Amino acid sequence: MEALVLAGGKAERLGEAAGGLPKPLVPVGGRPLAEYQVLRLVGAGVTRVILACRAGQEELFRRTLSGLGAEIVAVGEPEPLGRGGGLRFAAAHRAEEGPVLALNGDELLDVDLRALLEAHRAHGGAATVVVAQVYSPFGVVDLGDDDVVTGFREAPKLSHWVNSGVYVLDEEALQRLPERGDHETSTFPELAREGKLFAYRHEGTWLTVNTPKDLRRAEEFLGAHPDWQGAPA
Repeated sequence: MEALVLAGGKAERLGEAAGGLPKPLVPVGGRPLAEYQVLRLVGAGVTRVILACRAGQEELFRRTLSGLGAEIVAVGEPEPLGRGGGLRFAAAHRAEEGPVLALNGDELLDVDLRALLEAHRAHGGAATVVVAQVYSPFGVVDLGDDDVVTGFREAPKLSHWVNSGVYVLDEEALQRLPERGDHETSTFPELAREGKLFAYRHEGTWLTVNTPKDLRRAEEFLGAHPDWQGAPA
């Protein structure tokens, strides 16, 4: 089984905290971010991981992520292709057909990938997107009748579900990915209108690492949850 990983992040917002590395290879808890993703994929039965990275970084990714239980195929984008274009570019290097897992290489997320695949096969759609709930960056003011303030809640979990960047893509979805640009503004809205896009709700860990603050938060989380590191799905 194969998986696609977007690994073209430049770590611009991380600044000096990235140590000059591409964002998926920035160490968190003693391991590169992408290593957590590869280990989780291996735990779900994936044997070949195709990473879309920046041209010239292929050997760095292969060397850093080898020996984790899956063949690492790093393919350098000839130019920035966007997330949808990056997935399409990576998918062109598959060795087999069928549903494929796709995810970002710079996040920490403990979704049950085996259960995700089972749900995808059960509903028969062209694609499944893992959705999660996030916390408000601000405190929330609760209002009652006539705008009476009834209470305050500090950074509550929002009721909406957001795209976490983890997918199962069938052949139809792969063929409809854009050559350049974002699949979230093209392929996915089209599939949704046709009733071919389904969601899988994830209520576990999801940590994005975009800024030094995010990096510290991820380090603190892994420090408090040592058993989480590398735990397969």
